[in-house]
Amino acid sequence: MNSDHIVKSFDDELMQLRAYIAEMGGLVESLLAESTDALIKRNIDIADEIISKDKFIDDLEVLVNEQAIKIISLRQPMALDLRNTVSALKISNDLERMGDYAANIAKRSKNLLTSPVLEASLSIGRMSSLVQKMIKNVLDAYASNDTVLAQEVIESDLEVDLMHTSLFRELITYMMEDAKNITSSTHLFFIAKNIERIGDHATNIAESIIYAVDGISPQGIRQKGDNASNVE
Repeated sequence: MNSDHIVKSFDDELMQLRAYIAEMGGLVESLLAESTDALIKRNIDIADEIISKDKFIDDLEVLVNEQAIKIISLRQPMALDLRNTVSALKISNDLERMGDYAANIAKRSKNLLTSPVLEASLSIGRMSSLVQKMIKNVLDAYASNDTVLAQEVIESDLEVDLMHTSLFRELITYMMEDAKNITSSTHLFFIAKNIERIGDHATNIAESIIYAVDGISPQGIRQKGDNASNVE
């Protein structure tokens, strides 16, 4: 077989892997936006649609795994190509978890249909917007191998953590003021936690990008604004 053909086939396989990641990321970004919209508008139809869409992300993760295994077993990539392939496996796992969290937000939103409307929902909307920006930036960083942008994503996670801590305190206040707010505040707390975790996974992806491009992993313990040093 012509060596130029082999190289082109290999490049095509790597491009397909990146295309799967980009598609997964686009779905995750839209699901988070839609799940937040379902929460704020209390729209059960949007929530049900989000829950059903999560399967598409799961299916894409399977395709990423199959493609990466094929590349590693048949092409035996080295250096940058190997790091890109291994990083794709890690990134797809992060994206799959992010999709699960978005679906969880939609499920929690359905439980809030008959609960009192709390102002904290708007704070959650602002937190979600920030995480959506993190997702967009990390996908752009992945597409262009931009480690500077990836580092900015890592740094922006601290603001998400601080917003999460502030929301927790706000919800505790609601619960103390009126026992009728306990159920809805609890659901909102878990929704906020889901959004915070999505931000953590976006940060994981940013770290994977830096590793894939530079061959080094970011050093040190990730700074957290919610007094937690570990991420899921």
